[in-house]
Amino acid sequence: MEAAPPTELIVVECDPTGVAVITINRPSSLNSLTRPMMVLLAASIRRLDADPAVAALVITGRGRAFCSGVDLTAAEEVFKGDVKDVDANPVAQMERCRKPIIGAVNGFAVTAGFEIALACDILVAGKDAKFIDTHTRFGIFPSWGLSQKLPRIIGISRAREVSLSGMAITAQMAQQWGLVNHVVDNGEVLKKAKEVALAILRNNRDMVLMYKSVINDGFKLDLGHALALEKERAHSYYNGMTKEQFVAMQKFMLNRSSNSSKL
Repeated sequence: MEAAPPTELIVVECDPTGVAVITINRPSSLNSLTRPMMVLLAASIRRLDADPAVAALVITGRGRAFCSGVDLTAAEEVFKGDVKDVDANPVAQMERCRKPIIGAVNGFAVTAGFEIALACDILVAGKDAKFIDTHTRFGIFPSWGLSQKLPRIIGISRAREVSLSGMAITAQMAQQWGLVNHVVDNGEVLKKAKEVALAILRNNRDMVLMYKSVINDGFKLDLGHALALEKERAHSYYNGMTKEQFVAMQKFMLNRSSNSSKL
């Protein structure tokens, strides 16, 4: 057991640049989650989403693991709770978060940890990272989306093998299969994740939020309805703009073009 109270097991650090880093801080237990940690992680994500000083989130774990899943010594407390309780569900809060979330995966991302990784918008992994689904090994029914998200990302046949056999996905496999965006040296994971966040923040922040929303919402639909969704939101966006906003947009684009030509 950790000696630290739950409030220190989820550490939040906010940078003046607008990047907030959430660290799962229980390294002696490979960052396994107790229910109080889950509630605090969910609350932290909800709070940062509402904070105007924060524009992007990075989630990572301290030590040899990103997150090794639920602490099985506290399984009854977790699984006999209401799995539909979104306030205590960090993945539900990540899915509701309007801001970009970058996962910095160092070491193991196992079961619930795998599901937290899948809820990130962008993933950076260390060379020794491994993604493992142990639901079938321990007789745990998935409730944070792994059974539905993984097949949509890596393909249904690969997902069946991963989840039914418990085989590990290495960082290299994850990148080849489109699960991970970047694979870097183990000591460079958090640095690279912050670099990705800062690259996003150099863009129009309001459009970043709207673009993330239309990508994620459209991905749940078939292509025809997704294209219709994009057109409807574009129509609403442009019709709602004032002349002053169009002028400001033109100035922003001209400034960006000017800066790009100097590179």
